[in-house]
Amino acid sequence: MLLHRLLPAPLHVAGLRLAHAVRLRWWRLAGSAVRGCRVLVLDREGRVLLIRHSYGSGHWMLPGGGLSAREHPLAGAHRELAEEVAMRLTLSVLLGRTDDPLSIHETHLIAGWSDDLPVPDGREIVAAGFFALHDLPAPLPDTLAGRLPDWVTAAQAARPPG
Repeated sequence: MLLHRLLPAPLHVAGLRLAHAVRLRWWRLAGSAVRGCRVLVLDREGRVLLIRHSYGSGHWMLPGGGLSAREHPLAGAHRELAEEVAMRLTLSVLLGRTDDPLSIHETHLIAGWSDDLPVPDGREIVAAGFFALHDLPAPLPDTLAGRLPDWVTAAQAARPPG
């Protein structure tokens, strides 16, 4: 990526933090809805991939991000995972939408499986790892911790053969 070559990492991270703060304010002021995806990645042991961004709350979360106007959620999930942690999904399935009733955003939940190990870019993503449901890292949003067991069950039930 061009920014990785041109900007020193600390300057890039500062820019990401500023952009995130501006984006949050814009969404609140303009009431802009965003289409996005979250990717529930499971490994062979059934552990869940969680990441931490260099900006925002500092909480562990599922990888994902915004979708372009015509981008299918599955394509976006594959792209986001490659960009954020250099991973490929061997299988993936769209589980549905995970919209928060208080949010105007449209978030699609994709389940996927990978044999790759996550490699955080050290700029946008500062940490990534697979975690068992009984050993989740802190800080983790309560809403995510509460939903993960059901999402993992749904993902296992929807897993395509192969």
